[in-house]
This record gives sequence, structure tokens and C-alpha cells, in this order.
Amino acid sequence: MDLIKAFTNEQLKTEVPSIHVGDTVRVHNKIKEGNKERIQLFEGTVIAKHGGGISETFTVRRVSYGVGVEKTFPLHSPNVAKVDTIRSGKVRRAKLYYLRDRVGKASKVKEDI
Repeated sequence: MDLIKAFTNEQLKTEVPSIHVGDTVRVHNKIKEGNKERIQLFEGTVIAKHGGGISETFTVRRVSYGVGVEKTFPLHSPNVAKVDTIRSGKVRRAKLYYLRDRVGKASKVKEDI
């Protein structure tokens, strides 16, 4: 087996959260400040998923104080402690970049029943 594949396979998470584009998620992100460590929440809509394997990432968007904020999280990172799915969205595309131009209720994603 290739050395790189062996190294990446041991870094993969065993329980991968089920995340789909359009879902509203709450990401528990570990933050290190000096010698302290805390968990910070980031809640928003998943607008994109990229890659596969160890380099798989997902992008979460939310509007905070009237400003759109997007963060990209690596799925298998040890800094991502937990991902909770709050709502599952009904979407028909793989990337929801059109939500960047929407304001207010127009930026909502329908809930999948």
C-alpha cells in the first residue's frame, strides 16, 4: 500500500456526519486561544461540498449582523468536533452560490419533508 494512502486512511474519521447541500447545520468548531481550548458554534446553510477522501470540505453560509459570512470546514478535521443537522433542505443543484445574491426570505431553502 502506498505510504500516502496509509497515512491518510488513519486520519479519516470513522463516523462521518451525513451532510447534504441545502441542509441547515450547526458546526461545533474547536478554537485554541493560547493554552485554552473552547468550542465555537457556526450555524448556517450548506452551500457547497468539495472533494473526497481526506480533503473533503463543505462550505456553510449565514448572515450575521446583515453581512454574509461563509466558512469552509474540512470534514475529517480534528478541529470539527461535531456537525448537527437542524433542517434538511430540498434543493435541485449541487452548488447554491445563487444564495449570495438573495436577501431576506428569498435566501431561504425549502424544507425537505
